Amino acid sequence: MNTFFPESELIINPDGTIFHLHLKPEQLADKVILVGDPGRVALVASHFDTVEYTVESREFRTITGTYKGKRITALSTGIGCDNIDIVMNELDALANIDFTTRTEHPQHRTLELVRIGTCGGLQPDTSIGTFVLSEKSIGFDGLLNFYDGRDRVCDLALETAFKQHVSWSPHMGNPYVAPADTELTDRIEGDGTDTVRGITIACGGFFGPQGRRLRIPLADPQLNDKIMTFAHNGLRITNFEMESSALAGLSLLLGHKATTICMVVANRLAKEANANYKSSIDDLITMVLERI
Repeated sequence: MNTFFPESELIINPDGTIFHLHLKPEQLADKVILVGDPGRVALVASHFDTVEYTVESREFRTITGTYKGKRITALSTGIGCDNIDIVMNELDALANIDFTTRTEHPQHRTLELVRIGTCGGLQPDTSIGTFVLSEKSIGFDGLLNFYDGRDRVCDLALETAFKQHVSWSPHMGNPYVAPADTELTDRIEGDGTDTVRGITIACGGFFGPQGRRLRIPLADPQLNDKIMTFAHNGLRITNFEMESSALAGLSLLLGHKATTICMVVANRLAKEANANYKSSIDDLITMVLERI
């Protein structure tokens, strides 16, 4: 029996759009570029040959168009895994639920999602300006723990090894490890000469969860030092950001392909940062547009 999704679970606006994103199913392309900053959507779309739709709602801005014959949707998510929860569930609903009958389509539609972001580098070879691909993401946010099947899609061995290495406190919740889609990650990587691969930590905040201290002391001041020395099956933890784990994990559960690539704008090891990165991230955008 096909599941029926009631109004309380699938909220559709009076104009036929999904609740938060304000998109209609036909406005969504199969290839999706996700960015955090709403202003970056226009930068992505500035490369489009044609533009079909432009939609804005809160921090969610969407432009769908074409680039060299490829139909692409550029969408801003805002900051944090909680926003990714909204974006991924609503994108999947647009792709795989009939808004008229409120039931699933008989054929699954698979989306390809690439998040372009900024991050903090944690290793000597992740200096400012480096493009880092998230082969696996450790979620400090705990989002995927609310969904059935999280153990099925997560790397449980890496999860256990990480918690043991850093002496993880249960007061901080249970981290999860979500892999990116292998084929899509390989495609975005290209020949590997312009990217670094590794494990990304998606943090539940910008300050304390990433080891930044202003006026509140940290629960574990040595956590970042332990994170930087962790390795598992040849992979190191390369960077901090705030969305990749939810994107990878929810995409796996929903049957989509997703990966994250970020430009390093601060190196925590060297204690350096570049606040004027916006002009140089266009190179990363162009690279992803060519390879998605």
